[in-house]
Amino acid sequence: MSATTTLWRPVGPAELALLRAAYWTRWPPRLPEQPIFYPVLNRDYAVRIASDWNVKADGAGYVTEFEVRRDYLDGFDVHQVGGATILEYWIPAEELETFNDNIVGLIRVVDEYVAAP
Repeated sequence: MSATTTLWRPVGPAELALLRAAYWTRWPPRLPEQPIFYPVLNRDYAVRIASDWNVKADGAGYVTEFEVRRDYLDGFDVHQVGGATILEYWIPAEELETFNDNIVGLIRVVDEYVAAP
């Protein structure tokens, strides 16, 4: 069994529904205006996006957690897009199917944020 890396991804309700439809095993294809799939390297960063951006934009935000084969991820650079802990992988949309093939286990929802009534 190969080693894995834990990644997180904040999602809104629409992407969560697509994950559920894929039985929590695959990320949905990117839309034309989404050329990059960006999983993040720490839960705190994912929480900030889900609780701030997704809740404001969609009324709810969720943090997902999943494992990806480390040897596959070694082919991608980590991008620092803000402070020291604001780290992402940038997976080109055309690579997403191969990325999905390297997920080990299920994609799990680990945090949920909903707009106050």
